[in-house]
Amino acid sequence: MRTLFLVSIGLFGGFWLGTIATYAADEELVILDWSAYNDPGFYQGYIEQHGDEPTFSFFGEEEEAFQKLRIGFEADISHPCSQSVSKWHEAGLLEPLQIDRIERWDQVNEVMKEAFKIDGEYYLLPADWGTTALAYRADLVPEEDIQSLHVFVDPKYAGKVSIADNVDDAYALAYLATGVSDWTSVTESDLEKASAWLREAHKNVRDYWQDGAGLSQLMASGEVLIAWAWNETPVVMQSEGHDVRMNRLTKEGSSTWFCGYVDLANGPNDDSKVYDFFNAWFEPRSVEYIVNEWGYGHGNQAEMDKLGSEILVEMGLGPIDVPVLAQKPMNHEIREQMIAEFELIKAGF
Repeated sequence: MRTLFLVSIGLFGGFWLGTIATYAADEELVILDWSAYNDPGFYQGYIEQHGDEPTFSFFGEEEEAFQKLRIGFEADISHPCSQSVSKWHEAGLLEPLQIDRIERWDQVNEVMKEAFKIDGEYYLLPADWGTTALAYRADLVPEEDIQSLHVFVDPKYAGKVSIADNVDDAYALAYLATGVSDWTSVTESDLEKASAWLREAHKNVRDYWQDGAGLSQLMASGEVLIAWAWNETPVVMQSEGHDVRMNRLTKEGSSTWFCGYVDLANGPNDDSKVYDFFNAWFEPRSVEYIVNEWGYGHGNQAEMDKLGSEILVEMGLGPIDVPVLAQKPMNHEIREQMIAEFELIKAGF
């Protein structure tokens, strides 16, 4: 997981035209991906087969990637999360997967892959999943302060809070804090309450974190004591000697997400290397790598089962007995309102 923290591209903030970065290698496979997912530990089989890495272009948030593709950026593969796949499909950005070319298709998590079966065809290869929860500097924050998500609006932590610069994670926090743990049925009233809560939290925000490296630096320095973070943050920071922990057991709960790879329509290359990349990602060594080095789960359920439950608990992926907001596909109109509202909140309106 340390590799993730060596790559800091700072892509979440700002307008997307100024933030896209490119890592060029094999031009016969172009991937539009989250920052740091060019980590070769995920696709060693591809490198061994072709002698080079794919060309990566990075995004920091899915709406940024969506707009880039809509205006003509050409890539063969991208990496949306579950709540964006239907939108991308409806916009004509996706081709159905040729599942007969995915060598371990029968090992893919059944629930995740079936979630995006449309008219008998599959559109998402589930690759990674994890949790988003309250992370904190355990040496500086007392236990009694981190039992509720309302610590994010506690004036005691003014200027010491960080929230993801990501609409889905931010609103997952706000919905949980206002009593909603299933956003597939949220109402306009729920959205208004969540937005009002985020505006209160904004008063305490030191920074909307842009990537894992940036958040790590803020928490290591003590500039940020409370964060709404992915579960990789405490895993990596503890390995570096920092007393950063995660509490998924706040009374309001925490969130889960899953993302995956898609075959983009009208990609610049033929799809032979697309499936070489997919197959490399699903090798057993790739599963072990993402769990042990990044602290995330993998879409290859058969290999995940072999790792056992203890490591999942250690990485913050085990089952819990409090509310869990799963970041599943939601009402499109509500999500578009969330996107617009979040930009206003970050700007102080």
